[in-house]
Amino acid sequence: MRKIFSLLLCFSLALSYAQGGIKFDEGNFKTLLAKAKKENKLLFVDAFTTWCGPCKLMSKNVFTTQQVGDFYNAKFINAKIDMEKGEGIDIAKKYNIKAFPTYIWVNGDGELIHTGVGYYEPAAFVKVGEEANDPTKQVVVLKKKFDAGDKDLTLLKSYYKAMAYRDRELAPKIASRYFANKPAGSGYDEEDMGMLLNSVQTVDDEFYKLYLRDKSLIVAAAPAFKADNFEKAIKLNTVRAKAYNKETKVLDEKIFMDEALKLMTKEEAQKQLNALKMRLALSAKDYAAYEKLALDHYREAENFDADELNSAAWTFFERVSNNTSLQKALEWAKTSVKKEEGFYNTDTLANLYNKIGDKASAKIWAQKAVDLGKAKGEDVADTQKLLDSVK
Repeated sequence: MRKIFSLLLCFSLALSYAQGGIKFDEGNFKTLLAKAKKENKLLFVDAFTTWCGPCKLMSKNVFTTQQVGDFYNAKFINAKIDMEKGEGIDIAKKYNIKAFPTYIWVNGDGELIHTGVGYYEPAAFVKVGEEANDPTKQVVVLKKKFDAGDKDLTLLKSYYKAMAYRDRELAPKIASRYFANKPAGSGYDEEDMGMLLNSVQTVDDEFYKLYLRDKSLIVAAAPAFKADNFEKAIKLNTVRAKAYNKETKVLDEKIFMDEALKLMTKEEAQKQLNALKMRLALSAKDYAAYEKLALDHYREAENFDADELNSAAWTFFERVSNNTSLQKALEWAKTSVKKEEGFYNTDTLANLYNKIGDKASAKIWAQKAVDLGKAKGEDVADTQKLLDSVK
């Protein structure tokens, strides 16, 4: 699904950067750990995947700066490791890396000391590196304090930021303690809002009750916040939770429809049910079921937005071989481009044309995708390979 989540794209493994930026060491993980231990430094790892977007932006705009390079080259042994290739697969499992980009700092014994997630501006990335070297701010220290029952709000906020995308079971526990000790009526900053809204799962949990209590404070802090949309999404998520048993992996369609009809029309509820069934099929890697569901779901492609159509079209490109189905995906991709032309959907269109054997059209759209991608600073390497192959 790399075509849709443009904020989630990365470079392939780079060994080093130009002078002024971070110098990334070669070698396997064991060798890098030994080097870190010998030099009494932490090993910094940029954990990425080839479809991750902020990673690419970090590689292009942050890792290459003098400010970041000077600090990281002096303080750490540095490495870039693709989490979906080679030893990166086991590293991702060992350190529970599930979001990208993730940055980890480990000592020479391989113990996780600190972590970070997402895009940082250069100064902020230096700051997170300083935290990794600060014994009072390292994640391993925050964990010990949290486990000991520490209620300091600054500590809890820092620990939550580190764990939010790494441990889906621990993060709510940190948030629960934070809000239990945050004075009522004290207002919400951006990080407070993110912690609360990301923690809400259903209308029955403690975080939704807190949200309702402090709704006026949240709206006052962020006038652009769409409360109605948020509440509808949480109510729909509650319907999904009631209808789908995670342990047995069984979806009760009657319960879903009965509950959803309390929130929306029958037509809307059926669309939501279909969308859920497609997500479950993808999660189960049942691509045949997904193909059948998607062909029915997107019959009237004009009713869906460009991103959703592009996502479905790209999934068909990757997972479907039936030519008739691929022709349908081609229609979705065309409609996506018609609605909002961009690098990702033109690239999808080019790849689909190539897959069905229309090399001439693939060439036209690959060139357009390359031009659009370069204009936006995107990584066009894969598209350029496609273009070169059809010239």
